[in-house]
Amino acid sequence: MNINVKYRNIIHAFLMAFSMSFFISFILVSINRGYDHKFLSTWLKTWSQAFICAFFGAYFFPRVIQQIMIRINFVEKPLIIEKDFLVREEDK
Repeated sequence: MNINVKYRNIIHAFLMAFSMSFFISFILVSINRGYDHKFLSTWLKTWSQAFICAFFGAYFFPRVIQQIMIRINFVEKPLIIEKDFLVREEDK
């Protein structure tokens, strides 16, 4: 399947939102309501609402989070050689 690269972010957001909202809404409705005669209709209603929220979150949040991550400086403790093994200083 060949799809233009400009649709990559929206397809990724759609697939993430679909799978996450599907799974989480199923589990939460199962826990909170149980399996009765209205389970399927309740779950599908809940899932459709959750999907809309999840899609916008999956599309916009990664961009915001990426901007925050750019501003954070991640550092690693230097490696030292000890008894022919490389270990971090905090491993001592």
